[in-house]
Amino acid sequence: MAGIPHDHYEPKTGFEKWLHERLPIVALAYDTLMIPTPKNLNWMWIWGIVLAFALVLQIATGIVLAMHYTPHVDLAFDSVEGIMRNVNAGWALRYAHANGASLFFFAVYLHIFRGLYYGSYKSPREITWIIGMIIYLVMMATGFMGYVLPWGNMSFWGATVITGLFGAIPGIGDVLQTWLLGGPAVDNATLNRFFSLHYLLPFVLAALVVVHIWAFHTTGNNNPAGVEVRRGSKEEAQRDTLPFWPYFVVKDLFALGVVLIGFFTLVYFMPNFLGEPVNYVEANPLATPAHIVPEWYFLPFYAILRAFTADVWVVQLVNFITGGIVDAKFFGVIAMFGAIIVMLLVPWLDTSRVRSGKYRPSFKWWFWMLALDFIVLMWAGSQPPQGMVPAISLIGATYWFAYFLVILPLLGIFEKPLPVPATIEEDFDAHYPPKDASASAAE
Repeated sequence: MAGIPHDHYEPKTGFEKWLHERLPIVALAYDTLMIPTPKNLNWMWIWGIVLAFALVLQIATGIVLAMHYTPHVDLAFDSVEGIMRNVNAGWALRYAHANGASLFFFAVYLHIFRGLYYGSYKSPREITWIIGMIIYLVMMATGFMGYVLPWGNMSFWGATVITGLFGAIPGIGDVLQTWLLGGPAVDNATLNRFFSLHYLLPFVLAALVVVHIWAFHTTGNNNPAGVEVRRGSKEEAQRDTLPFWPYFVVKDLFALGVVLIGFFTLVYFMPNFLGEPVNYVEANPLATPAHIVPEWYFLPFYAILRAFTADVWVVQLVNFITGGIVDAKFFGVIAMFGAIIVMLLVPWLDTSRVRSGKYRPSFKWWFWMLALDFIVLMWAGSQPPQGMVPAISLIGATYWFAYFLVILPLLGIFEKPLPVPATIEEDFDAHYPPKDASASAAE
């Protein structure tokens, strides 16, 4: 943690000195493991190791699956069935990979919402937040392309619908869609492109994760109190921090073990629980599913995409102002991507000087409404667009944008926050009083 005084690696033996002069890899490992970490971190700080595990799992299982997969429209579906039936433990690899994507997104959503609640995007961690959101976008692209590879009927029609969104972009839409598909429609060229990119992008993710870790090691970890580690002297820093090893490593490993119990229960006993039955039928361009549903982790943004139909007044207004350039389809595309962009811009949209939501009474209500809104949008995205579903989707989408573009900026002006602890040590002692203080109080 740059700028925080702490002990650094010092080579002692002759070999250690020789290696350190040529390749300081031991020093890098030591400084990473012994990094001073705020000692008041709670259990919401365990999702980093879950995400690291999920990334390694996806790369490892993906490499083995790629050895047996055939990216051809006539053979892809059967090759997946061959993996399941003929490859040693192929079923376990395939189910671990498919459900590993769900674990990845489950952890990343909790990671993002923890950052939104505790203000992990505020200065000096804006770049760390932006890199994290870029990782999320790459995850979404990787997940979408991976969903197409089994070449089930939902995969085919999901690819048709989502890539069709790019065709809605005025002027360049048709050219962009053709370039993305490799032809006029979802076909063999599309499958080959998606397979190639799905194999490549996890390594891009790994590189971005290294930069993300480097970024927060430079600025230091945020913490529930939202105050910085004291940097005046090593003694002061040590009162605010603990070494990452062994304290937080053991805590993270315990949490990872608990999460993996649930994950492998899903893999071994309910491997198809999160899948769509339609996708276990081979792709058929002549048989459109009654209701096209993407994977659960895309559903909130899919609901936002569908929320803005031609009869919504704001769509009609924008369509009129732009002379028909921005129709309902294009407006939905803008809204879907805009819902992610507003999260990327949140360091500048949140005007409050207090970092942590713990000390912002009004903010807490609006934040938990946002979390509930995300779940409601997820449900709406899974339902056919009929009855009350379009209205619920529109209300949910409206609140999503209102939270980031209106509520957060105004809260920073009008909200009266609670007193914030002066130091991490003070916050920690408030939750875990020192033994001598407890003994004195008892007497």
